[in-house]
Amino acid sequence: MRIENVGIVVENLKGAIAFFAQLGLTLEGETTVEGHWVDQLLGLNKVRADIAMMRTPDGHSRIELSRFHNPNAVRAGSKSAPVNTLGMGRIMFSVEDIEDVLARLRKHGAEFVGELALYEDKYGLCYVRGPEGILIALAQELG
Repeated sequence: MRIENVGIVVENLKGAIAFFAQLGLTLEGETTVEGHWVDQLLGLNKVRADIAMMRTPDGHSRIELSRFHNPNAVRAGSKSAPVNTLGMGRIMFSVEDIEDVLARLRKHGAEFVGELALYEDKYGLCYVRGPEGILIALAQELG
């Protein structure tokens, strides 16, 4: 078994695409979904949503970004929920140069949650908050 994709609902689809591109994800395609089959799948009525599929650099996984036109998206909690909030709270990416990635993400609105920390001189780790308050964890193997 493997994770095929992680779905993220956003308000600004183009901004989210640009943000995840800075992590090295590649836009595979965009489409609009609607109709009975989408309503049936999601358990909602009269769904109309724009979808963008982005593939991770290793080619094994995808992030599905969705912007709902109908019904309107709802926020389940605070955009600034802490990292110990129940539910799926973050996505972690392994990066080659954490400082470079942080600089690129900041240009797209990312903000530190805590600080860049070292774990046993083996990993540089940090959390940043991206579009829609999404928590992104970055890990760089050291040495």
